[in-house]
Amino acid sequence: MLADQLAAAVTAQLAELGTTAVVDVVELRDYAGDIANNLVTGYAGPALAAVIAKVEDADAMIAVTPVFSASYSGLFKSFFDILDPKLLDGMPVLFGATGGSSRHSLVLDMAIRPLFSYLRARTMPTAVYASPEDWGQGGGGADGLDRRIAQGAGELAVALAPTGGTRSQGNAAGGSIGSSQPALDHKAKRAAREAEKMESLPFEQLLAQITAR
Repeated sequence: MLADQLAAAVTAQLAELGTTAVVDVVELRDYAGDIANNLVTGYAGPALAAVIAKVEDADAMIAVTPVFSASYSGLFKSFFDILDPKLLDGMPVLFGATGGSSRHSLVLDMAIRPLFSYLRARTMPTAVYASPEDWGQGGGGADGLDRRIAQGAGELAVALAPTGGTRSQGNAAGGSIGSSQPALDHKAKRAAREAEKMESLPFEQLLAQITAR
């Protein structure tokens, strides 16, 4: 529910900015076996390979995980373990988590944000945590959650909104995003890095460089 609400809020705010978003939802539990096999064999089956391709083509990501043992779920972490570490470099990411108690809210900045920072993703300042009272009646919990969702969604919408045209965004609860429009900066930079060719120097030149030092 949290992932769906975040995606809906981002879509609505992008619409206000004149941008149409296309959300592609991926439920990681549907690929648990494929992810485990990939970790063991290094090979992604056809279904999982299609999901990874969606992430690669994504303009942004909304990632949501339940909390287990004071951290993200093992399945959530395993999915990011099988991705090329460079795949999320510079990608805008809005993330959230759900748990049985508000005491687990520190998972956002103690576990999930460091994970995406390591992957060099462009994380939004606001992350959203939802505990049972946030969904219940009374106490202003739902109102508070709505405000946090709106704030995080606004940050991602601003990060995605181009000067013109259509962009897409998605959900990695697991989920990802795809777009048929021109690439954002992080895609262009990734393509430029992949296009670079490293030249191998002859042994004599390498030896000369070492000797000069």
